[in-house]
Amino acid sequence: MSSTQVKILVPGNHLMVGLLGQRDELLRLVESAFPGTTILVRGNEVSIEGEEAERVGQLFEEMVRVLQAGQLLDPANLGRSIDMVKADIRPSEVLTAQVLRSARGRTVRPKTEGQKRYTDAIAANVVTFGIGPAGTGKSFLAVALAVQALQAKLVNRIILTRPAVEAGERLGFLPGDLMAKVDPYLRPLYDALYDMLEPEGMQRLMERGAIEVAPLAFMRGRTLNSSFIILDEAQNTTPEQMKMFLTRIGDGSKAVVTGDVTQIDLAGGRSGLVGLEKVLGEIEGVSFVTLGHRDVVRHKIVADIVSAYERSESRAAASR
Repeated sequence: MSSTQVKILVPGNHLMVGLLGQRDELLRLVESAFPGTTILVRGNEVSIEGEEAERVGQLFEEMVRVLQAGQLLDPANLGRSIDMVKADIRPSEVLTAQVLRSARGRTVRPKTEGQKRYTDAIAANVVTFGIGPAGTGKSFLAVALAVQALQAKLVNRIILTRPAVEAGERLGFLPGDLMAKVDPYLRPLYDALYDMLEPEGMQRLMERGAIEVAPLAFMRGRTLNSSFIILDEAQNTTPEQMKMFLTRIGDGSKAVVTGDVTQIDLAGGRSGLVGLEKVLGEIEGVSFVTLGHRDVVRHKIVADIVSAYERSESRAAASR
């Protein structure tokens, strides 16, 4: 592969600090990601030379577009942008997409190409399955899109549900009625809602039934019209429970099913999420999106842990 030279002219000196980072921190990250490339900065001109000069030039152009859209670059966003450019994906199309501007002033956006595919699938389909490891934003983004749909009056209510897999074993020892007993299982969904709504606003919505949080068992026998329904931790449903849930969907409703097939807690039972794509994958309006370690947006070590488990499972499968 021959060495090439590329020059990027940044439109305005005011963008240079955001592009290079404090004390050139972001520039150093780019250099370490493309070790065969030399990058020289003079004023607002970036000169790149090396075997991957064109790709690095594309990266800088994408970073400029992100900054011009009002987004800040940090090491985490830059790391994801580097991965996307190496995979021939445009980071500017991912990082500038907006899912929701919350009541707290926070803008919810996809942070990876996989998350963008996931949010696009939810917008385009009636039922979307988001399958992937912890930290990939499956539940959080689904709740954000549910809040956006409620605010836009596309639906009349949000219904959040998940199975309480230990209902027959440990919940009997907890104080309170059934809702008090299952509350610990629903807490992650409450947390996501609180991130997007003012506490008083959320309380009012729950009091008038616009937001309902309930265990999966409460869905039986109902028809859910004009609703945005999220089934979380779906790997812990049985096939019978999954079928029951999917046949609750009524007119004007949208459903998102999230789960991690590597964390099944069912005691001896068969998960209703495993193998479901073979059954439902060809139905129009149903979409399956798989997220991986590159979509983990928690601490970098979480992505490394997920990746290590994936390699271990692949070796174990190969040895069998």
